[in-house]
Amino acid sequence: MAHANARLTFHGRCLLVRRVVLDGRPVAHVAKEMGVSRQCAHRWVNRYRAEGWAGLHDRSSRPHQCPRRTPADVEQRVLCARRELRCGPQRLADHTGVPARTVSRILHRHHVPPLSACDPLTGQAIRASRASTERYEHARPGDMIHLDVKKLGKIPDGGGHRAHGRGTKPAAVRGLGYDYVHAAIDDHSRLAYAEILPDEKGTTCAGFLTRAAAFFRTHGITHITRIMTDNAKNYRLSHDFQAACHTIGARQKFIRPHCPWTNGKVERFNRTLQTEWAYRQVFTSNSAREEALAPWLEYYNTQRRHTALDGQPPISRLTPTS
Repeated sequence: MAHANARLTFHGRCLLVRRVVLDGRPVAHVAKEMGVSRQCAHRWVNRYRAEGWAGLHDRSSRPHQCPRRTPADVEQRVLCARRELRCGPQRLADHTGVPARTVSRILHRHHVPPLSACDPLTGQAIRASRASTERYEHARPGDMIHLDVKKLGKIPDGGGHRAHGRGTKPAAVRGLGYDYVHAAIDDHSRLAYAEILPDEKGTTCAGFLTRAAAFFRTHGITHITRIMTDNAKNYRLSHDFQAACHTIGARQKFIRPHCPWTNGKVERFNRTLQTEWAYRQVFTSNSAREEALAPWLEYYNTQRRHTALDGQPPISRLTPTS
């Protein structure tokens, strides 16, 4: 591919040079018939005479020197903070004192993969990322609430493989089952509510929705217009869940089949929940992880900066009623 601002491709430059140098034609005539200026034609001819055919290839537009570039020691401080904290530009800016936009440029310059592509425990890149080109945000709190369930393996007393390594877990603690983390997030404010429940049956989801609606009411979201979920049976076919939606006055809305990013706000919240709560530290018991959820949710809603909210926490878009 030719340089973005180039009038001639490599083949066109070679043709220009052949007509001027090998055929002995005037530079002005060749430049005119190829649609470039005489200065441009002279530049390529001179570069050919100095460097040969290799001199006709594209070169970077990058300056040879950049005196205003962030000093190397500051860049290393940002990179070290990213490896240690495994968080986004805004929180790195708070930690290092470097502006968030500068942090983003440093991470891009050093080809640091996005958090979505990294293992939440080690920070190593393990997956490719996928983004939707259609982004939206409802105008008022309560216009859309996103729901989903995330399964997490239970932790045996004393810790599981994250504490002791794989292959060291005794057979007696195998098959402990799963915790089902039910999550609800408001589309406009990103206010989130989550509970750890024993299953994901329709009745359980209905009870969670009722309690989530009560939680949102205490934070100023008095009416929920729509509930968006995936197409799981516990949402689509459960009469209990349909009745819960009817009770709170909300209309059900389902994602397009096989397109989980349609419900992307709660999917993204699930990933944040895993990274910053479930896998942020090594828990030595299931109860310890459960007890850490409520404090983390309070931090998420009232203190944690959210990039979609101009660096403000979700509570900044709401007016509590109690």
